[in-house]
Amino acid sequence: MRCLVLLLCLAQLWGCQSVPLVEVGTYRQLNCDDPETEQVAGVALKYINAKLLQGYKHILNQIDKVKVWPRGPNGEVFVLEIDTLETTCHALDPTPVENCTVRQVAQHAVEGDCDFHILKQDGQFTVLSAKCDSSPDSAEDVRKVCPECPLLAPRNNTSVVEAVNKALAAFNAQSNGSYYQLVETSRAQIVPVPPYTYVEFVVAATDCVAKEVIDPAMCNLLAEKQYGFCKGSHIQRLGGESVEVACTMFQPQPLPGDPKMGVPTSAADAAAPAPSPANPAPAAMVVGSKVVAAPGALSPSQTHYNLRESFSMESGESFTMMKQHKPAKPGNAAGPLVRPCPGRIRHFKV
Repeated sequence: MRCLVLLLCLAQLWGCQSVPLVEVGTYRQLNCDDPETEQVAGVALKYINAKLLQGYKHILNQIDKVKVWPRGPNGEVFVLEIDTLETTCHALDPTPVENCTVRQVAQHAVEGDCDFHILKQDGQFTVLSAKCDSSPDSAEDVRKVCPECPLLAPRNNTSVVEAVNKALAAFNAQSNGSYYQLVETSRAQIVPVPPYTYVEFVVAATDCVAKEVIDPAMCNLLAEKQYGFCKGSHIQRLGGESVEVACTMFQPQPLPGDPKMGVPTSAADAAAPAPSPANPAPAAMVVGSKVVAAPGALSPSQTHYNLRESFSMESGESFTMMKQHKPAKPGNAAGPLVRPCPGRIRHFKV
């Protein structure tokens, strides 16, 4: 019996030594509309748009939750939940997201739902983990605002494919320079009567001359990619069909890994507005390297490019939140008690 008791004691002692001790801390509760919270949400938004190579840029709509956990002697981890809205600017468009137009409900809006863990240490932000999902507004909500407005159509719909091909052919027929290839079909909408298909798509210049192309399969994308964002329509009438297309060209972009692409934060910094006395410049930020997605990697049956599929971030660090029933004193302790979260809706609720 004594041997059994001694054996149990040794087992318990060994177990205590093999499990690392975790110091339990309390989190700090912030108001979702607090300037500090909005600054961190800005870091999250820049991270999202810096990662996107397909689909459209997103803009902040609402901050749902925020908790601030201590990390080390002078660091904090912000646990953040935010809602975003899709804009009309493509992911490759160099326009700062603050200058992009939010896609309205009548245009069939798309909402993003994102969770972030962001470390702030020595005035610098680092994204530890990020998870996003996005979905179009419901058909019922669109119909309430605009009963006749067309809904998003699958990108592999036969009418959509035909409209994109005809619009691209029309654009190349007008080109006096490079021959352009299709990179992605970004979104599409179909009006049944009269048969009308509206499409948005991305093209890239090749080393072929448009007027001289015999076999498009022999054309290769340029080393410095020249992208264009196009809007087109295909209308079927009794007397024939009508095709319209208009494209906006972006500045040439080096291939991934090219030294001319600069530091990873350059894309996010380019989207930052100029600081002003009323809007001081935020602290430094590290967003990590871009993820290069292969064009057409997503399911063509989808009506939009889901944020979940557009980027994924593997964190080298782990962060485990300890369950606490009593948070630390809120940042705004003075004044009347105000429900801290969720914050204000900046545009509209989807």
